[in-house]
Amino acid sequence: MEGLIILLILVGVLIIPNIKVVPQSRVYIIERIGSFYKEWHHGLHIKIPFIDKIVNNVSLKEQVIDFDPQPVITKDNVTMQIDTVVFFQITDPKLYTYGIENPLLAIENLTATTIRNIIGELEIDQTLTSRDIINSKMRSILDEATDSWGIKVNRVEVKNIIPPRDIQDAMEKQMRAERERREAILRAEGLKTASILTAEGEKESAILKAEAEKEKEIKIAEGKAEAILTIRKAEAEGIRLLKEADPDQKIIVLKSLDTLAKVADGKATKIIVPSDLQNIATIGTTVKEMLNKDE
Repeated sequence: MEGLIILLILVGVLIIPNIKVVPQSRVYIIERIGSFYKEWHHGLHIKIPFIDKIVNNVSLKEQVIDFDPQPVITKDNVTMQIDTVVFFQITDPKLYTYGIENPLLAIENLTATTIRNIIGELEIDQTLTSRDIINSKMRSILDEATDSWGIKVNRVEVKNIIPPRDIQDAMEKQMRAERERREAILRAEGLKTASILTAEGEKESAILKAEAEKEKEIKIAEGKAEAILTIRKAEAEGIRLLKEADPDQKIIVLKSLDTLAKVADGKATKIIVPSDLQNIATIGTTVKEMLNKDE
């Protein structure tokens, strides 16, 4: 009985630790007697004690490595610090395990040398404005180099580009000067626009004023013409009525005297008197006769 218990304990000690459950998106690399045996994917597995060995636990998820800033020299001999971020995924756990001794260190060194080679062909201005080109070139080179390691490089991003302090100061001055230049241009354009609008307003105002004066003069002239026409019509109508009434000589004389009085009442300094005194006497007699009749 005691022997059975001891046997069960030994079996439990040997078997239970060798029962393995592989999680999703992970792969175990198994060696048997020192040689690659198989890959364990997700599920329940049992290894033979003292014969099988788990040599690597590989994750199939996409991973991110953020490297420290690396000193690089541009084509125009400017030293700057650049740090990169690499997104990669293990596609072949066997190659990842046996292809290279330390894959992450290899990726870091390969990234550093690649970024130095790419930046060495660019000037500082190109470096600061060509991140997409740098990222694309680095991803292509790293993906090709790591393919034999069972690694797929999905993306490479230049995280920071840090130029020397004097270059930063010069860039800040340049940016400040550019902003001031743009501000001056905008201010000048604003003043120009304001002047144009003011001139156009004054022009329109003058045009409107001239048109108003023109309309006023036209209305005045039309009023005068209409008044003269009315007076002429009235005079013509009076003459017509007088003619139709067939007036005698006395009425005509009175009209003449009335006209003479109006002329004398004006501002004229000279009055022309008919030279025929007989006519004047006749007019006086006629007037006297008419007054006597009225009495």
